[in-house]
Amino acid sequence: MKKHKFLLAGLALAVAGAIGQAQIKQLSLKEMTNQTDNGVIGTIVASRVVDQGNEVDGFGLYYTIFTVEGQSIFDGRKITVDIASRGGWIDKERGIGCWDSEAPQASEIAVGKEVLAYYFWSENIGRGVGANMLYASHGSLFRTAKSPTGTVVLGRGEGYAIDKNIKLESLRTATRTIRAEEAQRKLDELQKSGK
Repeated sequence: MKKHKFLLAGLALAVAGAIGQAQIKQLSLKEMTNQTDNGVIGTIVASRVVDQGNEVDGFGLYYTIFTVEGQSIFDGRKITVDIASRGGWIDKERGIGCWDSEAPQASEIAVGKEVLAYYFWSENIGRGVGANMLYASHGSLFRTAKSPTGTVVLGRGEGYAIDKNIKLESLRTATRTIRAEEAQRKLDELQKSGK
């Protein structure tokens, strides 16, 4: 009996340790900007689900890939970008696909939605295929709205990189400042190292 109690206690500690490691990281706008390859603000013009599962990378690697046509939040150039997010259903009725609790809801990435999405490049999402991945799952996807004074990016609350509503032009200015400061920091580091 004592042996079973020790095994249960050990199992409980292992589970508690695993749960304790799972956490959602809060991001500032500076962190989001410096840790991503780009951000695109525009309209979702296409969306599809793909199965990248295989024997090498594992099975059940479903991704929703949505295409945003718009402008880079970093430099204002026109871009069209495919962005992948974990999860999605090829055929929900037959159970082909998977749900991911951290992925955006299908309604958030539906064709026609106006969004700002930050992303980074991943070398392999399965089958050796690289893709732009939505950064921090749904935490880097923001809705936008038109106002009489221009486009507004809708904040998502405390802990998100954009916590409050912000005018697009103000966000672009803040982003340019952050990128300039980061470029200067990297240059200063290089000069200090003598390279």
